Amino acid sequence: MFPYFRPQDIADILIMSFLVYQLYSWFKNTRALQVVIGLGFLGLLYVITKNLGLFMTSWILQELGTVLFILLIVIFQAEIRQALYRFSLLRNLFGRQGSASQLDLMDFSSTIFTLAQEKTGALIVFQRKEALDDYLLHGVQLDSLPSSQLLMSIFNDGTPLHDGAVLIRDGRVALASCHLPLSTSSDIPQYYGTRHRAGLGISERSDAAVVIVSEERGDVSLALAGELHKIKSPEQLHEWLHSLLAPPSQEASKISIKSRLFSNLWPKLATLMLVLVCWMLITARQGGILTVTAPIKFHNLPDNLALTKSSPEEVEVQLKVFSNLVPSPKQMDIVADLDLSKVKEGVNNLAIRNDDFKLPPGVVIAGLNRSVAKVIIDKKVRKQLVVKVKTVGRLPGGLRLRSLKADPSTVMVEGAAHILDQLELLQTEDVDLSTVRQSTVVERRVLSPAPQVRVLWDEPVKVRLVTAGR
Repeated sequence: MFPYFRPQDIADILIMSFLVYQLYSWFKNTRALQVVIGLGFLGLLYVITKNLGLFMTSWILQELGTVLFILLIVIFQAEIRQALYRFSLLRNLFGRQGSASQLDLMDFSSTIFTLAQEKTGALIVFQRKEALDDYLLHGVQLDSLPSSQLLMSIFNDGTPLHDGAVLIRDGRVALASCHLPLSTSSDIPQYYGTRHRAGLGISERSDAAVVIVSEERGDVSLALAGELHKIKSPEQLHEWLHSLLAPPSQEASKISIKSRLFSNLWPKLATLMLVLVCWMLITARQGGILTVTAPIKFHNLPDNLALTKSSPEEVEVQLKVFSNLVPSPKQMDIVADLDLSKVKEGVNNLAIRNDDFKLPPGVVIAGLNRSVAKVIIDKKVRKQLVVKVKTVGRLPGGLRLRSLKADPSTVMVEGAAHILDQLELLQTEDVDLSTVRQSTVVERRVLSPAPQVRVLWDEPVKVRLVTAGR
């Protein structure tokens, strides 16, 4: 079915599979992914109704899709901005680099389990590589060194800052009493309250690590990438936080390609199959080879030369279209643009190559009916020619023309030498004598005698007509 399967197609499928899987892994537990799935269903319904000839339904879905696209940009602007930030290749060089050097993780872990024993609720967010400013609301700035006394006093019931989350950024307590976005996942157990939903919500939208202490049950959890992990001891919490916040060692950063490739294998295979099916639908062939007529144009002609003649003026091109996203070749403005930078005086035979055609992606040249264009080149010269006023009609009765002069009387022209050798005069636009009633001055433009000749006088010449009675 696909006899023209190219290496570029394999790269196309692999790149799109990587991008789609990254988006899925980032937003798999967020409402953004649920909306995308819904839009995908509407898109599939639109394709089905259009192919079945259901004009009203397909038209409504098409118009609805345009409106929804704009609404999605407005509603999910934070998610879109975060996704673009994650795709940035320079964020690791110029982005914010987290540091846990000022935070004693073992002391912090002991403090967390002390809060859990006292059943004091706590919500602590560790910012890692991705900025969290878009998701934090109503925070109180502290910029303090972390300590067990500070955390105990913040989350102690009845203090002004106990309600909300604490943000630890670059090893310092940056904000307190922050409001976080709540998770919309339906898989969260009912007994989890707002604190757990807030911790999961910020972890779904970023790479933050969130420590949660339950006020009702006195247990400790770690929210990471939209998943909640139960922590049973300070040592276990210390181990988790150290692996997440400490700079990676050389050994830890060396993850084999095999491990990266085969981790989460089933979601990756599902993504690859989805992209492959979409690619097959998009790149379904549009039938046989189509023939279009392309005019021949030229560029890079040296300044001292002039093009006097070319043959042929157009060429028939056989095109093959590989994608349904590309319009029909008959609707494209296809031109053969030949390079004249190496031509010489006389007859030149230029090869017409596939590279002389600018084609959109998904369109290739299958054949040409002519492979050579013949051009005749002459030396370009300049010459001063006399301006001759061209008149039509007759003067009204009783008048005669005493003199007819053009100002300037000569103009400079530029063109091929063999053409200018045969020229002595240039004519103006017509001057209708039947409309003249007295001596007057009119303006007329000088006309080029041939397409290969350029008049180097842009302004109209003044034609002075002097009349007299008979």
